[in-house]
Amino acid sequence: MTMLCMEKDMNEMVRITPRDMVAVALKPLKAGETVSWGTGKLTLKDDLPMGHKAALRDIRKGEAVIKYGYPIGEATEDIPAGGHVHVHNLHTLLSGEKEYEWHPVYPRQEKEEPVSFMGYPRKNGKPGIRNELWILPTVGCVNDVAKALAREAQKLAGGAVEGVYAFSHPYGCSQLGDDQDNTRKVLAALATHPNAGGVLLLGLGCENSGIEQIKPFMKDYDESRIRFLVSQDCEDEQEAGMKLLEELAERMRRDERVPCPADQLTIGLKCGGSDGLSGITANPAIGVFSDRLTAMGGATILTEVPEMFGAETILMDRCESEELFRKTVGLINDFKAYFESYHMPVYENPSPGNKAGGITTLEDKALGCTQKSGSSPVKGVLAYGEQAVTAGLNLLSAPGNDLVASTALAVSGAQMVLFSTGRGTPFGCPVPTLKIASNTPLAQKKRNWIDFDAGRLLTGMTLEELGGELLDTVMRIASGEKTRGEINGFHDLAIFKQGITL
Repeated sequence: MTMLCMEKDMNEMVRITPRDMVAVALKPLKAGETVSWGTGKLTLKDDLPMGHKAALRDIRKGEAVIKYGYPIGEATEDIPAGGHVHVHNLHTLLSGEKEYEWHPVYPRQEKEEPVSFMGYPRKNGKPGIRNELWILPTVGCVNDVAKALAREAQKLAGGAVEGVYAFSHPYGCSQLGDDQDNTRKVLAALATHPNAGGVLLLGLGCENSGIEQIKPFMKDYDESRIRFLVSQDCEDEQEAGMKLLEELAERMRRDERVPCPADQLTIGLKCGGSDGLSGITANPAIGVFSDRLTAMGGATILTEVPEMFGAETILMDRCESEELFRKTVGLINDFKAYFESYHMPVYENPSPGNKAGGITTLEDKALGCTQKSGSSPVKGVLAYGEQAVTAGLNLLSAPGNDLVASTALAVSGAQMVLFSTGRGTPFGCPVPTLKIASNTPLAQKKRNWIDFDAGRLLTGMTLEELGGELLDTVMRIASGEKTRGEINGFHDLAIFKQGITL
């Protein structure tokens, strides 16, 4: 997406691009106040919470309202200059499936010398940024066994064994078709993930996605780092499991961090609990980071397909080839068809928290969400569960749900997820999840959740400075510094389920 050109003389409000018909409140404002928005002044007709919009001029009923330089909806009534623009007077312009045309812009990207981080080299691919011992149940029936093993195996943590975690989930049996394949792909990808220095794949024995069904999806895995246990085949699965975990931990203690270039990093890009400032501060900062990492030869992955609706043509036009354009069209239309197959509205997306934070329509959300992609070309388009193998910006098919999408990023090879938020959330996914606050009050209030304050963009930092600092933070975390979520011990797994349960 084109880099935002925020007017820097801003005070109480900001207009994001010169085309915009609205400005966004940078703090709570009161009706009757006269406020500045860069080059102009505005007297407010209504109270305006932080992150919410006010009209910069009179807007007629039926007129398209411009924000981020693009329409975010249609006015449902006349809105006076200074009036609050939100769900009570603005409605989405999106409807039905669309026919898309490719209008390539072929963005250019200057190469950048890769910086380094300290990672764990792996025999069969890119390095890990963690050296953790993972217990992966193949089926929900052995979740409690996995948790019990993880509790007992905490004594193995220390030194190069950076943590012991069990990732429970309710799937692995009573599934058919794509759901069954998705579970197998997810577990196979996590079993071979570079952040796992050792993995115990724990089965029951009668499930339809057991160890023997998952192994073919693991391809060329490092046998020294993986152990398998079928619970029904042994007398005491706890005793047998601990013996295998001890073997893995002993192997892991010989691992050491070594310098690795940033072109060996794959970073997932995600937002959740967004507010009206997410698309102004945190997401553009992530976009600067993404452009810099991909310029170094690394990879980033953008997901949340339903939150691209309304901004998808911007991504389509940045596709490097017509083939990638057509894959992106399929990515978008397949997700719309998924919604329609369950007779659900395609364009009813912003959550109550999003709306409370100032996001009005799906276009409003999508144009802010896609700022995370920066301005570099789209180099890859991935199906759910598919590994990212192409350097540069990749688009991944996954829903907007925070846990499902973040897990999908890890499954596609992300060693870390950058997660921007305006409302705050504590969760963690299987890989380090770096939380980026869109506003300073959130960063100050939830220091136990937030790793990075992007709200500083509004108090003097430039976007380039903020993006550079974010790059430095990512490299420190890749080298072993823990995120707040890791310190809190938060690690979750969520698999995308689309079909029936038997």
